[in-house]
Amino acid sequence: MGTPAFAVPSLERLARNGYKPIAVVTAPDRPRGRGQQVTPTAVKEAALRLGIETILQPASVKDPAFAEAVAALRADLIVVVAFKILPPAVFTAARLGAFNLHGSLLPRYRGAAPINRAVMAGDSETGVTTFFLKEKVDTGNIILMRSLSIGPNETAGSVHDRMMVLGAEAVLETVRLIDAGAAHPTSQDDSLATPAPKIFKEDARIDWVASAAVVHNQIRGLSPHPAAWTMHGDVHLKIYLTRETTGKGPPGVILEAGGRLVVACGEGAIEVLSLQQQGRRRLDAVEFLRGYNLKVGERLDQ
Repeated sequence: MGTPAFAVPSLERLARNGYKPIAVVTAPDRPRGRGQQVTPTAVKEAALRLGIETILQPASVKDPAFAEAVAALRADLIVVVAFKILPPAVFTAARLGAFNLHGSLLPRYRGAAPINRAVMAGDSETGVTTFFLKEKVDTGNIILMRSLSIGPNETAGSVHDRMMVLGAEAVLETVRLIDAGAAHPTSQDDSLATPAPKIFKEDARIDWVASAAVVHNQIRGLSPHPAAWTMHGDVHLKIYLTRETTGKGPPGVILEAGGRLVVACGEGAIEVLSLQQQGRRRLDAVEFLRGYNLKVGERLDQ
């Protein structure tokens, strides 16, 4: 069970190592992209390539008919990677249970945005966890964990792309352990739990009063999606890449806008490397400044 590209390597790894699923569950086909053409999910496309004929696309996972359809599969095991929160009637339907792949070292970063939150926090390490599903989200007994480093300037997008490969390895290893009767799940220590709630628009608004380190981590933790943002007058700007640099001034003030773009923070400053004006394409800062008038001394988000 899965929907986005993050889940595809796990599906492919299983299918190519003797564990081809008898069915795939994914979200319904929907209008996607700028053209809003109705297209299948990344997981459905992969399932079709792999010759998996049974594909379920429930409008709601809470629909009793969906639980009945899953039970009718008489599956040995349910594997969940980047899918919706399942009701007990669904995740208890397989003989050996259901497990989920989560993008953090649980119990840290329970919730919808573990990769973003880890990078935004400035963590140097994250990882993946597989665990048996329980009714309370992300609290089930852990089967295995694998660590992944986070570079000081790495974006959430880069971590995501490396993590989905590591996650596929963890999924395959977990299935092998369960198949061999060698899985020995351990309970999570709830006292160590930290949240990773969904990112909302205001979470992505840059607070220039914060230190350069905090602003830099926020920007890279939200890059490329949903992207940190700020305002220049009434113009909405998304910022994708930065690095910490020297400089001092009132928070949000443009310190340099020639050979490079430097903005003051509450402590220190950041150099903006890549940004985008709403309705335009993403550009590196030097190219952006050729076509957009930003002046030294102007203030962002005033």
